[in-house]
Formats: sequence, structure tokens, C-alpha cells
Amino acid sequence: MAKKTTASKANTHIDYDNVVVSIQDLHKSFGELDVLKGVSLDIHKGEVVAILGPSGSGKSTMLRCINLLEEPTAGKIYFEGAEITAPKTDVNAVRAKLGMVFQSFNLFPHMSAKKNVMLGQVKVLKRSKEEAERIAVEQLTKVGLADRVDYRPSQLSGGQQQRVAIARALAMDPHVMLFDEATSALDPELVRDVLNVMRDLAHSGMTMIVVTHEMGFARDVADRVVFMDGGVIVEQGTPEEVFDHPQNDRTKDFLGHIS
Repeated sequence: MAKKTTASKANTHIDYDNVVVSIQDLHKSFGELDVLKGVSLDIHKGEVVAILGPSGSGKSTMLRCINLLEEPTAGKIYFEGAEITAPKTDVNAVRAKLGMVFQSFNLFPHMSAKKNVMLGQVKVLKRSKEEAERIAVEQLTKVGLADRVDYRPSQLSGGQQQRVAIARALAMDPHVMLFDEATSALDPELVRDVLNVMRDLAHSGMTMIVVTHEMGFARDVADRVVFMDGGVIVEQGTPEEVFDHPQNDRTKDFLGHIS
């Protein structure tokens, strides 16, 4: 696990050679509903962080704030040394470096797997169609779909569609990958293939923030486990610390119900 670096909340002396994402006192409200209530978290280069917690704890909202799909009510987020919550931030430039995989696959049904993976490369990164096609085939091969590159989503299983979504994100050369319950919409027998792709990605050194209910994956693959409840971080530590020796009663209760 990367050596922990402490960020100054007052502002900005952060070891950006090590900290890739720094979340500082993040709040998010939807009307009267306070979803995030002061979350602070540093993500280190090459680290795999698993975010656990019950429904409604703020896990997905935090991810969506990192990717600027939601605007924080208060607080700051830094990505590679720049405050991305600042006004006039180039949102598309930020998202190009933050790959995100959702519960739903969000593939274009009329396009083949290959063309789905090509589209963002051509539109956002301005790659030639030839280069985009080469990279699309390369990434689809990495996720085990070399023989499905010309299939449309309707011809693929849910697990295969999710692997196309992962390949699409990876084709953009992200610096960080965000996974929001990437396996929750899949039948149980399809989960393993997607998790295997995520394991391989983690072992390659990719920085990953993974909201998940897959406890085995979190225990085996994560460098750090963060437990959220009620819009705050309740507890965090190594998988061994959180799973085997939880300190907070709320963490103990949550883990007791899922074990």
C-alpha cells in the first residue's frame, strides 16, 4: 500500500507525487436531504480503495462528485494537483482522465462492442479511426472479448456488456478508475468474469476507487477499505483491520449482517 500522506485542509500542500485524488470536507445535499456530511479522503497513486456501506450511505454520490457528475454543496476535490471543484474547470478534460464504470452498461445498442469502445476515443481524444480501432480491439482482448468485438450489446450477456464498458473506459487512458457497484446488475454467475477483469486491472497498478458489495473482492484486492454510513466515513483501514478487527459498532453490525 502506498505510504499515507496527510493533506492540509486549510489548503493545498498535498504530496501530489503520491496523492492522486484528495477529497476535503465534502458535503452534498439534495434539497433537505444531506447525503454527504463532511467526507475527507486521500487516494494514493496505484492504490485500490474499496468503499463499503449500506444503501444511502453516500458511496455512489461521492464517486459522482469525483467525476463531476454531481456538484458538491461544499468542500473541495483535488485531482492530480488541481482543484476540480473550482469554477471554470474543464469538466471534459477531467473526465477523460477519470474512467467510470456504472451499474448500468450505458452502451449504444446500435453499435458493435468495438464501435462503442472507439467512440469516445474519436470524439474526445481526437484519435484517428484507425488508431481508435486498434486500441478498441486491444482493450476488448484484454477483457476477454477478442471473439466478440463485432457483436452488438443485444448479442452479449450482461457480464460481457459490463466488460465492454470497462474496455471503453480503459481505452481513454484514464489515470484513475471509478467503479460504482459494477457487478450489482449482473446475475451471480456473470459476476466472476467482471471481478476477474477488475482484479487484473488492480494488479497492473491502476489507481482504483471501487464502490462494491463484493466483500471477497474487497478483502482480497483492496489496499484499503473505507466503510461509510450516514454520509460520513465511519472507519477505514487495511482489509484485515476492517474485516477482522473492526473498531466501530456500526461497522461490526454491517459486517455481521453480510457474513
